[in-house]
Amino acid sequence: MPTDSQVSQPTDPSQPLTRARSHLFPAGQLVPFILVTVLFFLWGIPNNLNDVLIRHVTGLVLFGAGAFLFWPAALAGSYGFFLFALFVIASGLSFLETASNPFIAQLGDPDSSERRLNFSQAFNPLGAITGALIGTIFIFSGVELTPQEIAVRQAQHTYEAYLRSETLRVVKPYLVIGAVALIWGMLILWTKFPAIRSEHEDESGDRGHFRELFRYPHFLFAVVAQFFYVGAQVGTWSYFISYVQEYAHQSEKVAGYFLTGTLAAFGVGRFASAWLMGFISPSKLMGAYSVANIVLVGVAVFNPGWLGLWCVFLTSFFMSLMFPTIFALGLKGLGPNTKLGGSLLVMAIVGGAVLTPMMGFISVKTHSLAIAYSVPLVAYAVIALYSFWGSHQRSTDVTTG
Repeated sequence: MPTDSQVSQPTDPSQPLTRARSHLFPAGQLVPFILVTVLFFLWGIPNNLNDVLIRHVTGLVLFGAGAFLFWPAALAGSYGFFLFALFVIASGLSFLETASNPFIAQLGDPDSSERRLNFSQAFNPLGAITGALIGTIFIFSGVELTPQEIAVRQAQHTYEAYLRSETLRVVKPYLVIGAVALIWGMLILWTKFPAIRSEHEDESGDRGHFRELFRYPHFLFAVVAQFFYVGAQVGTWSYFISYVQEYAHQSEKVAGYFLTGTLAAFGVGRFASAWLMGFISPSKLMGAYSVANIVLVGVAVFNPGWLGLWCVFLTSFFMSLMFPTIFALGLKGLGPNTKLGGSLLVMAIVGGAVLTPMMGFISVKTHSLAIAYSVPLVAYAVIALYSFWGSHQRSTDVTTG
């Protein structure tokens, strides 16, 4: 029979007495909590900083990974070197996200795991916004040559020097980010972290088995819900600028400001959700937010224009709690299978690579970007179903081996 450390007994997350006793921050473990929470901020920076680089180094180099690798990559001016650096950073971020999400969810009172992960995840959009600002301020030079000016510099043999100076602008920001990351890594190394046995193994040393995950319907539904959520998020933001331009007839720059604003709403939404979960069941709050987004996206689909624009804008606030809440609810009761489950929930982000192209395909075939937003509309319906029904643990979730 499993011990208490292996399997959490099925509980009703809406129980008011349980929620009243739960604490957001883990007692006696505030330092590890802060150190890991800052990681959410740090990995948000390169995510958007790299997006900024795509437009800036076009034709010479792309962007990279491994912050310190940017220095030799920039000096070499090698496209392949930058791609290798990008791979290194992307790999590091994958490891961080796979480990940090379940750690925060399990660090402290299990009844407040959703609140805790929402609070920590709220620093990720702050990092993303910071990354965009760093790129805009320190990497963009503001010099954009016309084809005629490029031809003149090429004739004067000064164009290569211009390209080199533009490329080297990426070095300092990434060296600073790399130094901060290493310093933070040393702080984590020197800090005594609590042993969370259920994340790794049970008393017999069992680290979990992939096949056992199929015994948890609430987890399997969480993977599906996460797939649709990430697809909805990426698709919504990817086509938002085009939506603003097409239906509100605004310039790309104004559309960019709208995108920045909706990202800010996303960050505010996570902090607000972490607070609201002190009074409302996470599953019920996510269900209500899902319904709100179904209505908002429905307006954007069937009534495109300024009203539809603001509706899409507001969806970021309501989608903000979904990734961490689905993640935390899906991990409940997995015992020694928690780390394996967390890995699969992170892998569900492939939904962004599936549903976003689907939106593009629908837009082309129907000649309507508004109709393409029916994809996130369906996604929020799936998440609502998960929130109100699929997220609850059943008695059959408890293993008997």
